[in-house]
Amino acid sequence: MVYLPVKPLLDWRAIALYGLTLRAITDADQPFLAQLYASTREDELAVLDWSPEQKTSFLEMQFHAQHTFYMGQFQQATFDIIELTQDSLNAASLNKDEKPNRKDTKLDRKNEKIPIGRLYLEQRSDEIRIIDIALLPPHRNQGIGTRLLNMILAKGQQLNVPVRIHVEQFNPALRLYLRLGFQAIEEQGIYYLMEWLPQVQL
Repeated sequence: MVYLPVKPLLDWRAIALYGLTLRAITDADQPFLAQLYASTREDELAVLDWSPEQKTSFLEMQFHAQHTFYMGQFQQATFDIIELTQDSLNAASLNKDEKPNRKDTKLDRKNEKIPIGRLYLEQRSDEIRIIDIALLPPHRNQGIGTRLLNMILAKGQQLNVPVRIHVEQFNPALRLYLRLGFQAIEEQGIYYLMEWLPQVQL
């Protein structure tokens, strides 16, 4: 599949301050993206009396269907992998009184970037649409999603356009969106269409 380049919406320099980078997805990212998608359905599938093979087959089918839909529906979107630099990951894993082991080769790979999630955005004339934002389980509830969302909201404020996203009604992240100022403006099946409005400039 050919991924056409789209101008990035977020400032990579601001993202880098948090040890994060965004880069466009490629075909080589398909296994990671499938793994990430599967992680977002773990709780849902845990209650089903399916074999591991059935769950794997179902997740593969659902992932490919979603990916194909996104690629076809959102022609002007940015489809990015969220990466965390290795030195940031190491710093977070060390205790404050613990000194790095210089013999540990993992701590020497400061420029290595670890894929931890995905961020799909589309800037339209009348809104910024968050198509999807997801992180691997070990990187959830660490403030990463909040930082990225705040950057998106800052861009919405700069452009004076609302930011919108569809959120499943049972998604734990719903509380985060409400805390950031999103409101449910429409109910579509199991989803809420959530909207954040920029502050009025006086």
